Amino acid sequence: MIVTPAALPMATPVAMPKLGMTMEEGRVLAWTATVGAAIERGQPLLRVESEKSDFEVEAPASGILRHVYVEPGTVVPCGTLLAAVTATADEPFDPAAFRLAHDRRPDAPPPTTAPQGSAPPGVTPPRPAGAPPAVTPAARARARELGVDPAQVPGSGPGGRVTREDVEAYAASRPRRVAVGGGVAIEVVAAGSGPEVLLLPGFGTDVAVFARQTPTLSARFRVLGMNPRGVAGSDAPEANRYDLSTLAADAARLVDHAVHVVGASLGAAVAIELALAHPERVRSLALLAPFVTASPRLLAVLDAWCRIAEEASAEALATALLPWFFSDRLLADPTAAARTRRGLAAILSRVPPRTLARTAAGLRAWSGTRSAMLGTIAVPTLVIAGADDLLVPDAPALADALPSAQRLTVAGAGHAVGLEAAEIVNAAILRHLEACTT
Repeated sequence: MIVTPAALPMATPVAMPKLGMTMEEGRVLAWTATVGAAIERGQPLLRVESEKSDFEVEAPASGILRHVYVEPGTVVPCGTLLAAVTATADEPFDPAAFRLAHDRRPDAPPPTTAPQGSAPPGVTPPRPAGAPPAVTPAARARARELGVDPAQVPGSGPGGRVTREDVEAYAASRPRRVAVGGGVAIEVVAAGSGPEVLLLPGFGTDVAVFARQTPTLSARFRVLGMNPRGVAGSDAPEANRYDLSTLAADAARLVDHAVHVVGASLGAAVAIELALAHPERVRSLALLAPFVTASPRLLAVLDAWCRIAEEASAEALATALLPWFFSDRLLADPTAAARTRRGLAAILSRVPPRTLARTAAGLRAWSGTRSAMLGTIAVPTLVIAGADDLLVPDAPALADALPSAQRLTVAGAGHAVGLEAAEIVNAAILRHLEACTT
């Protein structure tokens, strides 16, 4: 079919939005209006799920919901045409022509890569210790086309296998990579404008773990999300372990002045190390579920995490970790638990097993070495802890050891307090950052 400007149907498209720095796709959960219904601009039209939250998409125009292209339960890339709205119910409208016109728009967003971690679930024999990850033939061929060294690509397939999707995602991340020395580049995802806020994700996760914070923070601040070594698009240099001092040094090299730092779990530990080793780079701290000494339970969970990641799918790993991260309240809600498990699996798939092992070794070496030094951290600090956190129960005591710390304990939230109680956490972080900025 050839579509000329005169033949283009006059309608308003409804497309999958891109919210936050890391959102690449979304799942249509439900349409709140039916085809043929009259709608008003701004009214809720459908509910969409991203990696860590669901939200309402509003009607972009008043008129008639004329056609729906994507049914509930379908996952599509950001920018995908979801529906069409016409001014009236009887004006001519060709759904196929409108879709073709939308897909061929000069400003249409480029296609996104398939989600990582798409390998079928199941158990895969672990890779021998120290052996390089396997690379699929399709991934190796694609790497040659894109000029990518497949040995540098974090693999998300079974046993850390590097897939074609991994290579494409790595290549797409190159414009976001910042050199930190020693031939290593770190992926930094940025959004917003204003005073800078550096986000440091927790063990085995990337900056998508802050998906419910970034829209709020980037409305008032310049948000920089750092993916640590071996995570997503960051380089994974060979090493027996990734020391927290090295991760903190990487963070320090991303900025040339003092910034606000927000860290979650392991990211909070890196933030503490950054404040101790590079105080000139830290303007304030916001620590979610922080620790300076890993509890035996936390270390046991990390061991299991590494083992499961070697032998099973990201979906299986997410299922195993869910009860350690979230409260009984969330787990008792089947819909919320299923949504959270899907989002967690997507994040976990971007951290290969060899990165987990190296980071876990670095965490063990650091654990317990900084307790006596907390009193030297003078910057304003906010400590946020979930009251039901099973992995880091001593966050309140850590807050008491920091001279300029305020403490917030969130009832009914577990270790992933930033995801489970986003509204409370976001409001507290905003108050903290604004007080430290003025």
